[in-house]
This record gives sequence, structure tokens and C-alpha cells, in this order.
Amino acid sequence: MRNPHIPPHFWRGVNNNQNAIYLECFIDELAHAAGQDALAFRRKLMASHPKHLAVLNAVAEKAGWGQPAAPGVHRGLCQHMGYGSYVAACAEVSVSDRGAVKIHRIVAATDPGHAVNPAQIERQIAGSFVYGLSALFYQECTVKDGRIEQTNFDSYDSMRISAMPKVESIIMPSGGFWGGVGEPTIFVAAPAVLNAIFAATGKRHRSFPLRHHGLTLA
Repeated sequence: MRNPHIPPHFWRGVNNNQNAIYLECFIDELAHAAGQDALAFRRKLMASHPKHLAVLNAVAEKAGWGQPAAPGVHRGLCQHMGYGSYVAACAEVSVSDRGAVKIHRIVAATDPGHAVNPAQIERQIAGSFVYGLSALFYQECTVKDGRIEQTNFDSYDSMRISAMPKVESIIMPSGGFWGGVGEPTIFVAAPAVLNAIFAATGKRHRSFPLRHHGLTLA
């Protein structure tokens, strides 16, 4: 709990983004400490939560979890639920000796209950990774002399098209409820990539943006 002198305001995804990082990176740490596969560990915990498990299984299957990735490429998993929707992601990344992170591919699944316009949902999913990954690597608001220093995109950076990973969307509406599609997959962007970075480097990062740790998007 922190009480900063600047009143906090909304950011797209509100509190689910950081909560997903806390939860899913910690779950990944537990799996590693137990010497278990990250997918198998989660499956045990989700045995009685079929909707959570379904999106997780979908991304793992499409990403080829359990099969060797390309040389130098490592994978990370994440699953979360918010705004009435169940979402999951698997990220494939490589990290150079100089800290350049290349996100090669992200497989993302969402169960929003009903899917009225699948094409729109697919574009919302891709756009959500721009938000989530830009925040993870670049974005922050700092205060100097009582005012926010960042005033526009020249000082509040966003990922470029050249750094944008290939996003493969899985839309799997199970029916019976109405969930969101604009923000939920932002939740899984950072944790999936962070878990993949750990798989690549053996190092956990718990403060952001990652540029302060010498990690940049390639």
C-alpha cells in the first residue's frame, strides 16, 4: 500500500495489469522452485476452473509448448481473468548479450462469453499488446517541481511497428456471459514476456520500465 503525494488516476486496464504481473510471475517462480513445468503446474491449480484452463490450454497448444522452440528462443506463459473475460498468452522471446529483447511471437486467447465481431476482437487483442509492452519496456510518469514531466509521446515513449511481435489470436467464446474485449489481454502482455525473459536469462525483474534494467525492445 502506497500513498503518493500525486493522486493516482486511471490507466488502461486499471489495476488488473499490475495484479496479473504479481500473480502470474509469482506462479511462475513457484513452478520453477518446485522443479515443475510452468504449464503442468498451472493445470493442477486450475483443475476445477475450466474456463481459465481452456484459454491456457489453447495458447499452449498453438504455441507448441512442450516442443523445442527455435535456437535461442524461450517461452513464457500467463493466464488471467478480468472484466468478465478469460485470457491467456504465450510469448516467445530472445535476449541478446546487450539486453536487446526480441519478441518473436505472442499467442493470445480470449473467452469473452459472446463474440459479436471476431475481426474487431482480433484487432483489440493486437492493440492491447502495444499498450502492455510499451508500459513494460518504456513508459513511466515522473514528477519534478510539482508537475508531471512527460507531456507527449516524445517523452512518453511507445513501441514502434518494427518491434511489434507477431500476434496470433484465438477467440473462443463459450457463451452464457458478456465479457470485455478491449482491455483484458493487456493483463497478460507483461507477465508472459517477463516469464519468457526469465526462461532466457534466469533473472526476474520486479520493477519497471525495463529500460532502467538495460533491457530494450529489439
